[in-house]
This record gives sequence, structure tokens and C-alpha cells, in this order.
Amino acid sequence: MSLTSSTLLNEESTQEAKRNTECLESLLQTPSSIQNNPLQQLQLASQEVLEKAKKSGRSKCPRCNSSRMFYCYTCFVPVETVPTKDIPTVKLPLKIDIIKHPNETDGKSTAVHAKLLAPDDVTIYKYPCIPEYDKKRHEIALIFPGPNSVSVKDIAFHLQKYTKKGVCSSDDDCSREPLLKQAKIEPEEEKIPNECISSSRSEGTRLKKIIFIDSTWNQTNKIITDERLQGLLQIELKTRKTCFWRHQKGKPDTYLSTIEAIYYFLVDYHQEILKESYRGQYDNLLFFFSFMYTLIKDAKCCAGKE
Repeated sequence: MSLTSSTLLNEESTQEAKRNTECLESLLQTPSSIQNNPLQQLQLASQEVLEKAKKSGRSKCPRCNSSRMFYCYTCFVPVETVPTKDIPTVKLPLKIDIIKHPNETDGKSTAVHAKLLAPDDVTIYKYPCIPEYDKKRHEIALIFPGPNSVSVKDIAFHLQKYTKKGVCSSDDDCSREPLLKQAKIEPEEEKIPNECISSSRSEGTRLKKIIFIDSTWNQTNKIITDERLQGLLQIELKTRKTCFWRHQKGKPDTYLSTIEAIYYFLVDYHQEILKESYRGQYDNLLFFFSFMYTLIKDAKCCAGKE
């Protein structure tokens, strides 16, 4: 009798675990799950093209012919099963440079999302081949936390210190050659000025370019201490929790992925510097990120990890 009772309890426990997993899977498909998905409220373009690409599997990159899923992280283009016309394009209020650590795995980086979705405004460099910023530091800022970092709302005030007259220090030769050639890891393209941003905004904020570092936090020191980045205004973002599925071991959940940092900065910039209501203008920067987040969350749920 005791053995039979034990067997029944084990069977019931197994069935209950199965029901819990099925329940979690079901919740992801219901409106009530929106509260548990911080990306669900984004105003995104249709992701039907990604759904179709997911079903058809990996496809070739139209440039290098490598087998990829959704996009080629080497050439910064969608694969053949994801037509460019079906991918949203986001116009940004300023230019973005992303400095990528050479040891950062291409396939794991979210920096490519920014280049795919805002191609006219985003440039990716592979360290140590980065530009000289010294002559234009009165209009450039670097996203990086630190003791001297300022908040987004204080950008305009602090950039006033970087006048064009004071860009070069007394012991600098402003006509000197760059320390390293400005080699990009993408084809050179003529940048189109953002005609949608009024001149009054530009004069009011002065900020024309923002720099992001794409690397793990343990790798950032080599880049942030580079002499070409010294003297730039540093910006620290508001504390937000990451949704990135590749969470860095031993780091808090407030350490954002590169595309999340770019997105949240632009939202804050839009509201606190441009002084405009935010209505999802930059949400499509998370077009790929949000889709992959849901895919991975579903996969974990099916595996019983959530």
C-alpha cells in the first residue's frame, strides 16, 4: 500500500510539472503575459518577415554567401530570406559611433542591430582602428559610467565647456596626423545630413555624435583608457534592467547590451534634451532584439528553465 501511494505521488508530481510548463508556454501567448514582458509595449514594425525566416531556417548572406540567421553580422545586411524592404529604418537625431572590442564575438554582439536599422547614422569601428575625436570634442560625448560622468539632462550645460577655441590644448599640434588610420569594418558611405532636426536643436544641445563601446565589461578598460577618448564628456544612463539573454556572469542585471544602451539613451535624449513627447520613434531599434528575446524566452520555457 505504501509503495503504491509513493508511485502515485511521483506520477502526480510529474504530471504537475508538465502542466506547469504547458501553462507557462500558454501564458506567453496571452495578453496577461504582456505585464511580464518589458518589450511587449514597443511600437514595432511587423515582424512577419522574421517569423517566415525563422521557419525557413538559415540563409545566405547576399554579399559573402555565409550561412546566417536573419542577418549577416559580418557584412551588416539582412540575409536573402529577409528582404531589405521589409526591415524598418530608423532616423536618429544624431550620429552614433560604436567602438567594438576585437575580442567581442561578432555573432553575439547586438551592435549590428543598430547598423542594420539606422544605416545612415551608425558607424562601427573595430578597436584599435578608431577616429581622432580631439578636434570635435565640443560636440561629442561618450556613454560610460564613472566618477566624472553626467546625466543626459546635463549634456548641454557641460558641453559649453568644450568651445571650439579650446578644443586643442596648448601643447597639442592640431595639424598632426591621426595616431591610427580611421579604418572602418564597413564600406565607407556618404552620410546624409539629418534635415529633420532643426538648427535650433543643434545650437541648443551642441551634441552631434555619441560614442558607445561594444564589449564585455571586463574588456572595456583597454578601450576607455585609450588616449584618443580622453577628455570627452562621459554620460551615464539611468538605471534600467537588461532583457539581454546573454547575461554577463557575476554582473548586475543593470548592465545593458549595446543596442539597449543606444535605445534608452535616445529615449532620454528625446525627452530631456529635445523636450519632445516620446511616441515610439526609436522603438524599431529593438526590432531584432525583441524578436530574439521572445524566441529565446519561449525556448527556455519549453525546456523548463523558467
